[in-house]
Amino acid sequence: MALTREDVRDIADYARIALDKRELDEMTSYLNEAIEMLQPIREYDLAGVVPTYHPIGDLCNVMAPDEPDAHGRALAIDVALGNAGATRDRAFRVPSILGNGEVDGRCQTSAS
Repeated sequence: MALTREDVRDIADYARIALDKRELDEMTSYLNEAIEMLQPIREYDLAGVVPTYHPIGDLCNVMAPDEPDAHGRALAIDVALGNAGATRDRAFRVPSILGNGEVDGRCQTSAS
């Protein structure tokens, strides 16, 4: 099942990727080579094989309890924050990476 130039052009348009004529030819060739390399997989008899969604099976996150270290290995707060560029109360202060200063869906003003 080879992809045509039109197939690749449609895929590129869908992905909003602009390809000139040379790039379209190269990408068509590249994608057809990739499909050809995967062809042996289609020859496996998979009747009755239950699909898996994760290669490790029933993997789940293992979280340690959020409790102070019982062995006394935790740093004192003043030591932990000693080299921080900025702090607020008892925490590191870092630039927001989740939006434009929104808190609980509301925008913060510079006065808040």
